[in-house]
Amino acid sequence: MRARRALLYMPGDDAHKIKKATGLDVDSICMDLEDGVALNQKDAARTQVRLALQGYEFGKSERLVRINPVNSPLFLDDLNTVVAGRPDGLVIPKIEFAEHVRRVSIRIGEQEQVHGIPVGSIYLIVIVETALGIVNLREIAGADRRLVALVFGAEDYAGSVGAVRSPGGEEVFFARSAVVAHAAAYGLQAIDMVFVDFKNPEGLVQEARQGMQMGYSGKQIIHPAQIEPVQQVFTPDKAAITAALRLTRAYAEHQQEGVGAFGLDGKMVDAPMIRAAEQVLDRARAAGMMPEGD
Repeated sequence: MRARRALLYMPGDDAHKIKKATGLDVDSICMDLEDGVALNQKDAARTQVRLALQGYEFGKSERLVRINPVNSPLFLDDLNTVVAGRPDGLVIPKIEFAEHVRRVSIRIGEQEQVHGIPVGSIYLIVIVETALGIVNLREIAGADRRLVALVFGAEDYAGSVGAVRSPGGEEVFFARSAVVAHAAAYGLQAIDMVFVDFKNPEGLVQEARQGMQMGYSGKQIIHPAQIEPVQQVFTPDKAAITAALRLTRAYAEHQQEGVGAFGLDGKMVDAPMIRAAEQVLDRARAAGMMPEGD
């Protein structure tokens, strides 16, 4: 599992910001060709993103590109240009049907062959951000082998149902829960919604912590100041790692002795608790937090 605790958007037409992002030690850098770029800058942004992919050193950061929606006239030009730069993955917004995902996958495969890239090496992350997308989550989540993560877009979703955004986010809670549930069901990561008020660090941490508790593995972010607090929230601390290791080791020992359920620290341990502990350890490994030998 790759750590995607924070997915940072950078406008694709701004070389300075993209270059700066490569030194920020963020899990994922997403160069944006969609909402972050004006219509009259789309061509320049495509070229800039391809050059960045080919010429910048991203370190350990994942190299992603958000292209325009599948039903947009900009879609094919985006895809054909950026695949030549060999990104790690493409982020596709406003996905509403499984066919959208498959169409993108086929086009990527064609471009991989054109550019001598191993077919299937560029993966997909899709954003579900409309009522229709939420309704079709089951089909979308299982649409294609390239798919590695689902992203929830709260702002567009709220607009699609006519909801009024509130600090508590009650109006998007159903859709937010549906995305993380379908991601888990299909073995995908789930990336949580953007917190737009980047001058409110307390609110950011609160929302990130809620997403983590819901089962999200990371969060979309829009400002460098959001990187550290968000990645910290989605990184298990030493106490959680120690507890999870102790639990899984005790489970392994009892299994060898032919014992299923057992007591530990006054609590009965069963399969759901073991799965939760294993998820903590998976996140810790992805974040490079595991002790040597574990």
